[in-house]
Amino acid sequence: SGYITIGYRGSYTIGRDAQADAKFRRVARITVCGKTSLAKEVFGDTLNESRDPDRPPERYTSRYYLKFNFLEQAFDKLSESGFHMVACSSTGTCAFASSTDQSEDKIWTSYTEYVFCR
Repeated sequence: SGYITIGYRGSYTIGRDAQADAKFRRVARITVCGKTSLAKEVFGDTLNESRDPDRPPERYTSRYYLKFNFLEQAFDKLSESGFHMVACSSTGTCAFASSTDQSEDKIWTSYTEYVFCR
């Protein structure tokens, strides 16, 4: 039993005067936070450990990430291993906010986390 947190950074552009649909960029990297042994059990060889190699199984890490970029794939793996989502959180900030030039598109960045428990 334990917890695994999945996180990702994203960005999107909202057109002038918010008239155009938002344009989303793909997820660049899905991070994994939790007990090393649980992360390895759930994600196996799709877990990239290069940022925190040789971490003992009983220790925790927030430096792993997945070798794929599809959140649904991560959720499927967690569900298959008996995990259920218990919380999520998201934040967003505007990377460009000029009060003098309203004609420019605004680029937003976000960070989202999903907490799973078994």
